[in-house]
Amino acid sequence: MEINKLVDFNIFRTAPELTKSQVKTLLAELEVKVYKADWITIGIMAPSDTRAKEALKSISRKYSSIKFGNLDSIYADGSVFLKGNQKTGNVFIRSENGLGEGILITCQYDADSEESNTFGPLPLDFFT
Repeated sequence: MEINKLVDFNIFRTAPELTKSQVKTLLAELEVKVYKADWITIGIMAPSDTRAKEALKSISRKYSSIKFGNLDSIYADGSVFLKGNQKTGNVFIRSENGLGEGILITCQYDADSEESNTFGPLPLDFFT
């Protein structure tokens, strides 16, 4: 399947490989949504805690308003699921087998009338 829009990711359990052109197009679409959101939550499925933390750090480098506090103090063995909340700055990680691999970005809103939307799974190197 050709991936041209964020909605195209909805059928994937693990992140597909993308060309540089696809990343550029999809990043432009995602940034519009991220900047409109009041805050985001990030879920990262990765083969190790190191890879998950690297992916989260790449997002913080890309967006200076997205920072997390306790990255150096969290650890988990094997495949992991990491969750970061921009609003609180908290990050949690747990070991979890059977997951795919990739980054999930959920745009959150303060107003109840706005519905949150999750995009991904994006490749772990999507923001580098």
